[in-house]
Amino acid sequence: MNRDRVEDNMSGTERRSYITQTVLYRAHQKQFRKRVIAADRNQCALCHLKNIELLDLAHIIGDREDQGDPVVQNGLSLCKIHHAAYVNNFIGINPDYIIKIRTDLLTETDGPMLKYGIQSLNNAKLVLPSHRIQYPDRERLERRFLDFLKAG
Repeated sequence: MNRDRVEDNMSGTERRSYITQTVLYRAHQKQFRKRVIAADRNQCALCHLKNIELLDLAHIIGDREDQGDPVVQNGLSLCKIHHAAYVNNFIGINPDYIIKIRTDLLTETDGPMLKYGIQSLNNAKLVLPSHRIQYPDRERLERRFLDFLKAG
């Protein structure tokens, strides 16, 4: 099918359109990410993935909430798949640094990413920073873990 025919089949809402918007930029985010990823030894705190381009800063407590301060103890270095799973409460981390996977996800059958990349992490220990002072804050983890338990 040529391009003209494809475009002829598009409705007005499917055509390219642009808007201007105002975005809230978190000026501290870039430095916060660097500090957390460095503390976690440049790897995912769940799976050890060391490709910096695939690592995200995950807040334990969101930065707009009480205790959501941009301090290393409120962050985790997570690869993109584990960050998404953590944010969406498929993965939780309890105050003892034990990784928990939501029960319904543990019983789901899918491909190797689910089996080896997520389900196999259940009851594993979080990869902790080299320096104890940089460990994720247990109080914040507990608060976030309660959200995980409510979601599951």
